[in-house]
Amino acid sequence: MMSAVQQRPLFQKTTMPAQEPIKRNFGHKKPSHERCDDDEAFTTKANRSGTKTAPPGAGAFQQRKCRPTSFRKFYERGDFPIALEHDTKGNKIAWKVEIEKLDYHHYLPLFFDGLCETEHPYEFFSRQGVHDMLEHGGSKILPVIPQLIIPIKNALNLRIPQVVCTTLKVLQHLVTSADMVGEALVPYYRQILPILNIFKNKNKNSGDGIDYSQQKRENVGDLIQETLEDLEKTGGEDAFINIKYMVPTYESCMLN
Repeated sequence: MMSAVQQRPLFQKTTMPAQEPIKRNFGHKKPSHERCDDDEAFTTKANRSGTKTAPPGAGAFQQRKCRPTSFRKFYERGDFPIALEHDTKGNKIAWKVEIEKLDYHHYLPLFFDGLCETEHPYEFFSRQGVHDMLEHGGSKILPVIPQLIIPIKNALNLRIPQVVCTTLKVLQHLVTSADMVGEALVPYYRQILPILNIFKNKNKNSGDGIDYSQQKRENVGDLIQETLEDLEKTGGEDAFINIKYMVPTYESCMLN
């Protein structure tokens, strides 16, 4: 006899809801200016003719904006014992006190901070003030070296050719201003030399013309080469290997 309770089958056939068919577009292509997205840059698809994707610029030589410097604030406030003196040879600084009696821990980092300036008279006073203090500093310069690294780094990081050339000339004067200054700068090469590595080969190609920037010492590539040689000559036995680590294309001027 059949049971009164109807038993379910073990496997019941179920119906799935109808799905839309997948549309495949084989015959139509997007216009050439729509084919390459940002995610497809530098791929084989991006190399097809008609695409307009260009590699982004790294900006290694792009000039940075100069922030307001402490030197400008102190100068406008009248805190520096300096004045502008006109001479037959040009402008120079008239110091109101003897340079040897200045507090180098206070004034020298401020004048180095002004190397970022490009406007007159801030640019002139900071540049000439640094050279005057380095010329008369003697033994007072060496203890101030750690305070000069950040202003030098900030000036070079602006990547402005005028500022870079001025800072390189100051570096050349700095390492020869007193004994042991060149060796004291060796631990700080990692802060100073990266920008020099970027601009080392940035020379003007004037062909058979005359490059007057060499006479004025405004060619960045030549100044960098001179500065690296001065750093090696005055930096002691560890100078070359540290320069070579930061500027791989530099060749020793003393070993060769």
